[in-house]
Amino acid sequence: MKTKFIKSIVTNAKTNTAKMPWERGAMRAAMIARRTASVDLRKSA
Repeated sequence: MKTKFIKSIVTNAKTNTAKMPWERGAMRAAMIARRTASVDLRKSA
């Protein structure tokens, strides 16, 4: 039972494609640019 669990953990770890914080720089910058652009379009009362 334990070896099956450990083998599944190892195979899952090998196929894991989680984004690291330093890999998301361009996506984060684009999101911030969209957010700040939408703030400029709003009108205050």
